[in-house]
Amino acid sequence: MGGLIQTFFITWVLFCSINISFSRFGAQAASINPNYKEALAKSLLFFQGQRSGRLPPSQQITWRSHSGLSDGRLANVDLSGGYYDAGDNVKFNLPMAFTTTMLSWSTLEYGKRLGPQLPNARAAIRWATDYLLKCATATPGKIYVGVGDPNADHRCWERPEDMDTVRSVYSVSPSNPGSDVAGEMAAALAAASLVFRSSDRQYAGLLLRTARKVLQFALQYRGAYSDRLGSSVCPFYCSYSGYKDELLWGAAWLFRATNEVQYYNIIKSLGADDQPDLFSWDNKYSGAHVLLSRRALVNNDKNFQQYKQEAENFMCKILPNSPYSTTQYTQGGLMYKLPQDNLQYVTSISFLLTTYAKYMKSTKTPYTFNCGSQVVDYILGVNPIRMSYMVGYGPNFPRRIHHRGSSLPSKTSHPQAIGCSGGFEPFYSSSNPNPNILTGAIVGGPNQNDGFPDDRSDYSHSEPATYINAAIVGPLAYFAGALRS
Repeated sequence: MGGLIQTFFITWVLFCSINISFSRFGAQAASINPNYKEALAKSLLFFQGQRSGRLPPSQQITWRSHSGLSDGRLANVDLSGGYYDAGDNVKFNLPMAFTTTMLSWSTLEYGKRLGPQLPNARAAIRWATDYLLKCATATPGKIYVGVGDPNADHRCWERPEDMDTVRSVYSVSPSNPGSDVAGEMAAALAAASLVFRSSDRQYAGLLLRTARKVLQFALQYRGAYSDRLGSSVCPFYCSYSGYKDELLWGAAWLFRATNEVQYYNIIKSLGADDQPDLFSWDNKYSGAHVLLSRRALVNNDKNFQQYKQEAENFMCKILPNSPYSTTQYTQGGLMYKLPQDNLQYVTSISFLLTTYAKYMKSTKTPYTFNCGSQVVDYILGVNPIRMSYMVGYGPNFPRRIHHRGSSLPSKTSHPQAIGCSGGFEPFYSSSNPNPNILTGAIVGGPNQNDGFPDDRSDYSHSEPATYINAAIVGPLAYFAGALRS
């Protein structure tokens, strides 16, 4: 069966580049020519709108101000900085670390194609890694994994600058393990160490040393962080897939960063028998398989053929009209995985499609791969309703996103504090567009019928998140660079 799928995969890639077209929704939408360079710049600018902590003078999203400066105080540590995950004011390390890993992977694979956006990509990564380093090193024997009570926060609608909810601090330890969140943090730190290896060797060294310790913690003290932290992380960011995928993911990144046999042995011990059909902040198996397939494709390392095969199995579950496909597509051509925040899966899978195609070019296989561009183009407005799902890009984009800071007046225009319940009326319930444009934010996206209500209360479709954006940076850089070259 493996050989059959491999033969089909190569044949299908050739077919995909020729036959995927815009016929599903007409020539009018297909006539839109996305500006990948502009979208790339805005996709990175978005992260400035999610910043927690003391903002620098270079801050470009100026309606944001300092926030969360006392984060960590309840544990007598400094945990300021990092990113708010989505439209709320909570810092969850599991999705934040995944965001960091994906930004780093994008930068590693497409650094040259990032062009003038490379410094901005590094800045976005460092804003997260500075915080993750604090979490990993502030208290010996303990790793901090989040700040802010999500249940209290979600009962409020207030600016991050006005937060008056308890800034609870959450951690894992040998007696209360969290292999999932620790494994992802190790992956993020290891991947980022590669990004900074050429520009700041001292910082890169610190990242790598810390990544080693965090992965060792994850391996030695095994358990899911949601088992211990309960409603503090669930149902928001439960590790539904378990923690084995994060251990594999973390070991894969440390192997790429060090090329040390100890990490190869960990990878082999964890196996490659899981075959998911998605990739997300929760489930990392397919991402790990594609990352490890690089050794087989680029380095011709026969020890990694199994991961190459798993990567191809994954692609055949994604590609439209494949006899092995488990993926639905809308009439407009968008892959559709789950009703809530579907674009998070779309951007993450698009990254894997583009990156695996890049690795395959090392084998001298004569083909071009355009399926990834169809997905990116859909997000940028080439769709039945000509809606750009990136805020601030194009003439028609979401105006009422589910995001506290964007939907409430800025501190400059409204200096008075807006308390916990003060933001619901008249702001949250208003049908008016948000007063602040969160440039570059990609929202959860359309429904299965290619419709989008642009409703602030509809968080499943209207809420942006850092991990949605982080995954699209690579494909945007790829297509922007392709046009330049």
